[in-house]
Amino acid sequence: MIVRDLYKSYRKHQVLKGVSLGLDPGRITAVLGPNGSGKTTLIKCMLGMVIGQQGEISANGKNIGHDYLYRKDIGYLPQIARFPENLKVRELVSMVKDLRNQPANYEELVSRFGLGPFMQKPLRNLSGGTRQKVNILLAFMFDSRYYILDEPTAGLDPLSLQRFKEMLLNEKQKGKAVLMTTHMVHLAEEMADEVVFLLEGKVYFHGGVQELKDTYDGMNLEAAIANILSLQEHA
Repeated sequence: MIVRDLYKSYRKHQVLKGVSLGLDPGRITAVLGPNGSGKTTLIKCMLGMVIGQQGEISANGKNIGHDYLYRKDIGYLPQIARFPENLKVRELVSMVKDLRNQPANYEELVSRFGLGPFMQKPLRNLSGGTRQKVNILLAFMFDSRYYILDEPTAGLDPLSLQRFKEMLLNEKQKGKAVLMTTHMVHLAEEMADEVVFLLEGKVYFHGGVQELKDTYDGMNLEAAIANILSLQEHA
């Protein structure tokens, strides 16, 4: 999937200002940036939920504006997923499977994240962390080509976080392209092959983790990003 020179504004507010990036097979791209930098709008454009005023997004070699079927190749994990609270987890999984009309393999995910005891429970009875595990199951139960993950680790306990990271690395090894946004900078430092840092709707940096640390004099990724923001504050 390739994003080229993407612009998006809401009335007079310019949210994306010429953003370009690519999702390559077997690589994890972390999109970082402060609140309001355009991360969520970028994801919505990539999913076809929002249309940019300028620029182009292509998937599988085709402009997504002319080929909505590309979405079947995406596993999407939203930051906040909302479903009818009375649905049981198994009913929700079955509903999404029917909507996608694609082969799904979720039993391994149920086992990996300990969801067995919760499959017959309604969503309203689940904790935030368990809901996030269900959302991860929904995003990864199809053999997708791309994974777009918005704050994927929110609410996960340490064991589930470790299992999620193992799963993500396994998908990477299978040649899947992953984009994730996260406020957990150490997660990006550990997992990402490249970082896209958005600032006020522009790509301020696009490159490897070590390159970002070297460029902005940070002992770790968090320190490098703090230095970027400090430079901008005093610009």
